[in-house]
Amino acid sequence: MERQNRQALVHDYTFLRNSSHVSRFVDLGLLVPLSGNANYELNRVSFPYARPEVRLFVQRLSRQYRLACGEKLVVTSLTRPTSRQPRNSSDLSVHPTGMAVDLRRSNSRACRSWLEDVLLSLERSRVLEATRERRPPHYHVALFPGPYGQYVARRVAEERLAVEQRDGGDGTVRYEVRRGDSLWTIAQAHGTTVDRLRSANALRGSRIYEGQVLDVPVGR
Repeated sequence: MERQNRQALVHDYTFLRNSSHVSRFVDLGLLVPLSGNANYELNRVSFPYARPEVRLFVQRLSRQYRLACGEKLVVTSLTRPTSRQPRNSSDLSVHPTGMAVDLRRSNSRACRSWLEDVLLSLERSRVLEATRERRPPHYHVALFPGPYGQYVARRVAEERLAVEQRDGGDGTVRYEVRRGDSLWTIAQAHGTTVDRLRSANALRGSRIYEGQVLDVPVGR
């Protein structure tokens, strides 16, 4: 908890006091909304907002989790102002800063094992701290936004290089599907066709979902 709190101070984050304080930070764009998608859902989250890096973390982790486990990741808490903290919470808690997220513990042993392995790996990379809580059963994750942003940038660069090497450097790029996208709009934006897009991703139909990563052939 001390390390988490130190990270909040390093980032010069404010510990939000109440609902009005949270709303102000949302209006300023310092906190961003999380609304769920095909890979994750929110359950009884009073303040569905977090630091931008936390949203990125949830989006990336949930996509991998759903592919690995076949179920959605469930978020049970995000930003929580000091006025709404549980009585037994620590004064060092970083939930009031928006840099923490709680994840429900799955009933599936395989899913629990997968998630714990990933969280431990990220903890070793010094981009977060994760704790398994018992009542209620969940994982408390305190994300370190600066280090995590740098970690993601490195991973994206590595993934891009791997794609180029796999495809012989022919201009294939990776694209993360956004809300409102279709195969046609993605193909148009990258100067390719829907047929080539389907072929590159082994798609039988036209259904895609937000957060899905596609290989997009371009420049041919």
